[in-house]
Amino acid sequence: MPSVDAVLIAGPTASGKSALALALAEQLGGVVINADSMQVYGDLRIITARPTPGEEARVPHRLYGHVDAAVNYSVGHYVADVRAVLAEATARRWVPIVCGGTGLYFKALTQGLSRVPPVPDAVRAAVRADLDRLGPEGLHAVLAERDPAAAARLAPRDRLRVARALEVLTATGRPLAAWQAESEPAVLAGARVVPVFLAPDRADLYARINARFVRMIEAGALDEVRVLGARGLDPLLPAMRAHGVPGLLQYLAGTASLEQAITKGQADTRHYAKRQHTWFRHQLPDWPWVTPARALDDVLARVGALAAS
Repeated sequence: MPSVDAVLIAGPTASGKSALALALAEQLGGVVINADSMQVYGDLRIITARPTPGEEARVPHRLYGHVDAAVNYSVGHYVADVRAVLAEATARRWVPIVCGGTGLYFKALTQGLSRVPPVPDAVRAAVRADLDRLGPEGLHAVLAERDPAAAARLAPRDRLRVARALEVLTATGRPLAAWQAESEPAVLAGARVVPVFLAPDRADLYARINARFVRMIEAGALDEVRVLGARGLDPLLPAMRAHGVPGLLQYLAGTASLEQAITKGQADTRHYAKRQHTWFRHQLPDWPWVTPARALDDVLARVGALAAS
């Protein structure tokens, strides 16, 4: 087995991460471990571009589609799940190949996780009810009274982060920032890892995103979203906000055309890809950026160098 504890493959959506992970797993004897916060949901295979059943049959895959859409799956849940998979990989002598575009997952694995306790469902429901009643700016005003420092850091219309800050404060009596300052040790602390960020040409990436969204529709994404929408879940749940889902739900509700829904899904995904570039550049600046065409040779060379050292 190569002398490497894990290969970490990040990059914007539609950059070829899954194909690279599959190729590496086949060559290194590895297991592909999901690091995409939307691909964890079992309800959304097509619209989140999860690996196909055929791809999953070629090498072991873990943490794909193992969470119900009704669950607000957190970074803490993810880290706990990864610990179990890494133990399995060690027992089976698999090389862990962590693949995805969720930067917070990679940061938690390599730098640690804050000790924010789980928020009880009753508290979350009460804060969400206040959000519906007061609106995001009204909820921000409530936060400003109870935690002025947190409110100063958050935009008044940032409904999700404002709600999160109030949920934690209400549930624990402590500000979110206080919990975040107390980090748990990183899962991969001291590990021999080979990280890579796939950096395709921006115009090519956007063209791939647009074309892939059309293929998703042709492959049955609309039916997938129809089934999800029929469940009547909280629209603020992560699965309900997956790129493409809100627009397709609008189409199914008769408030948008299919063309408008597709255009919205493509635009939201392109904007997300831009944010991924920015986030990784600032949050994980030491990761090598490599074009998809060079990535396989680059990673294999660095794995070999580690084995020889």
